[in-house]
Amino acid sequence: MVIVRLLVIGLLGLPSLFSEGTAWARDQAIFSQGQARVINSGLMECRGRRSRTSAIGEITATDGSKWTVPAAVHYSKPLFADDLYNDCSGIRYDSPRDIDLNALPIRTQAGGTDVYTAYIFADNYFEFYVDGKLLAIDPVPFTPFNSSVIRFTAKRPFTLAAKLVDWEEHLGVGTESGWGASHHPGDGGFVAVIKDAQGKTVATTDTDWRAQTYYIAPLQNRECLKISGGLRDSRHCSSSNRHSADGLIAAHWPVPDNWAAKSFDDRSWPRATTFSNDTVGVDNKRSYTNFTAIFDDRHNDARFIWSPNLILDNLVLVRRTIQ
Repeated sequence: MVIVRLLVIGLLGLPSLFSEGTAWARDQAIFSQGQARVINSGLMECRGRRSRTSAIGEITATDGSKWTVPAAVHYSKPLFADDLYNDCSGIRYDSPRDIDLNALPIRTQAGGTDVYTAYIFADNYFEFYVDGKLLAIDPVPFTPFNSSVIRFTAKRPFTLAAKLVDWEEHLGVGTESGWGASHHPGDGGFVAVIKDAQGKTVATTDTDWRAQTYYIAPLQNRECLKISGGLRDSRHCSSSNRHSADGLIAAHWPVPDNWAAKSFDDRSWPRATTFSNDTVGVDNKRSYTNFTAIFDDRHNDARFIWSPNLILDNLVLVRRTIQ
């Protein structure tokens, strides 16, 4: 009787049981179909500048569990990362030379006394953690595309983690308007460079990071999704444009409570997949190109990372420990 109750609770998607349960429980996808109910019509307002509404929705899966889409986020102005380039705030640096790092606040929640600086570009949204402490979030959840800088203290070894969200206009089915279609899947991407107080690069995004997927959409059928070990592989699923959400489904997994903590065991997570600038499509975005001296340093070239499927995987968690 106890076993039956645990299985039923697990299917409802409670993170604590999944994070400590069997491999089957952690990797079993929970599916929903159709579009979500809007519970927040927009996290921010940014008029013009090709801004898209960053709405939040809730959808009920086929097992009765409820899921926040595209993700449950900690969107709060006091947590905003400082801007490198942001059309919404009006801060637009032309190059790294224009940034006065000494004028920026230093976030000390992770402890330690050594100062580090993280430079980040995300498509679309990130939340940045050090040793399990949420230090900063992306001030622009969707578009226009922006880039950020975060100064923080830490003590080596420390663990970097980020929640990454490819936002969506059609909540629950992972699509947006674009490329001549009402339901274009869109894509993601995350690049980061971390430097110490002397300006030496101590980490860049690459395959040394771990990445795990927690929300995949749109899916036209369940069978295309392949799960093997810790890999949740949607690369066999169609990413074609559509003019209707009819029949589209989504796959969900509960996020473990302590996923950003230093003590979290991420050995079952696949290594991050890297993508080129061309694949992500940043060569026409000043929020990136103004800072290629940092992101594309020929001695420490940061790569865009994600799970294996840049298009369909919409909620991805990444981690790396810096020794």
